[in-house]
Amino acid sequence: MIIDVRDGSEFETRHIPGSYHVPLHLLKEHTEEFAAQMALRVVLVCQSGRRAEEARKNLDAAGLSGARVLTGGVASYAAAGGDITSGRSTWAMDRQVRMTAGSLVLASVLAGRFIHPQFRLLAGVIGAGLTVSAATNSCTLGRILSWMPWNRPVSEPTKSDILAQLAPHA
Repeated sequence: MIIDVRDGSEFETRHIPGSYHVPLHLLKEHTEEFAAQMALRVVLVCQSGRRAEEARKNLDAAGLSGARVLTGGVASYAAAGGDITSGRSTWAMDRQVRMTAGSLVLASVLAGRFIHPQFRLLAGVIGAGLTVSAATNSCTLGRILSWMPWNRPVSEPTKSDILAQLAPHA
C-alpha cells in the first residue's frame, strides 16, 4: 500500500499510480483511525521524503511500526523510471516561494532606488523571513501561496473519503 502525504495540488500534478492520497495534515489529525485501516506493509511518499518521515513517526506512535518511507520521494521514483500518473501542472511550492520572494526583493530594491529609500526595508523583511523559515523548517510564504486559486486542488479528500478507500485493506 502506497500512501502519498503531499497536498492536493502536488498529488494532482503527479503521483504513483495506485497510491492513496492522505494529506499529512489529515493524517496527523486522524492518525489512529487511518492506521487501523492501513495494511501492515505501508510505503509513505511525498516530494522529497521529509513529510513522509513525519507521517511515519506519527503512524509508528499509533502502533503501525511497519511503515517505510520511499527515499527521495516521487521525484526520485520518477527519475528512476517509475510509472507516474501526470495531471494538472503547477509550479512546485518551493519554486513559487523562490519566485515570490525574489520578485519582492527585486521590486523593493528598485522602488528604494527610484521612489523612496525606505522601500529597501522590504528586502530586509523578506530576507529575515527566509532565514526564520530555514531555521524553523517551516514556510509561512509557502502556506500563504498554498491558499492561492492556482494551488487549490480540484478536490481534497476528507477523512471519510480516506477511510472508505482504506477500508478494504483493514
